[in-house]
Amino acid sequence: MADLTPLLAFRWSPRAFHPTAALTGDEAASLLEAARWAPSAGNVQPWRFALGHRDDETWKRILVSLAEADQGWARHAAALVVGAHTGGDPERYAYDLGQSIAHLTVQATALGLYAHQIRGFDRAGLAADLDLSPGIRPLVVTAVGRLGDPSTLPEELLRRETALRHRHPVHALLLH
Repeated sequence: MADLTPLLAFRWSPRAFHPTAALTGDEAASLLEAARWAPSAGNVQPWRFALGHRDDETWKRILVSLAEADQGWARHAAALVVGAHTGGDPERYAYDLGQSIAHLTVQATALGLYAHQIRGFDRAGLAADLDLSPGIRPLVVTAVGRLGDPSTLPEELLRRETALRHRHPVHALLLH
């Protein structure tokens, strides 16, 4: 494998989060600052975030919007972060939101935290529950926290959690 910064090499999206570890205010600020500095076409920065800390009202509203299967493990995350797109052409600007979430994820790794993106949630319901302005569309939820005990997961998730990581080889990613 080519030389890769440890922040990327060790980035991992677990489902086993520590059920009592909290995200500090400084850690939350650092994650959002990293997202803020992501590349943005024309510096539009078409992203907005909702941050819920475990058991606060925002966290609860985000959690209940998730698919039931994801609620089972995401309920242990220290924080849930909604990444929303602020309008315009989603094909043009969703990429920018993706960049900001990627930066947040790398910063989480730098802080010794873990992040897992979730796309299975009730977007319209969450927008209403969070009272988002028209044109602000939630596109991703990211669970953030410290690593927990994988043996607490259901059997199928435990298998996935403890399996060797797999990525396509670089040559399979290249267009010919």
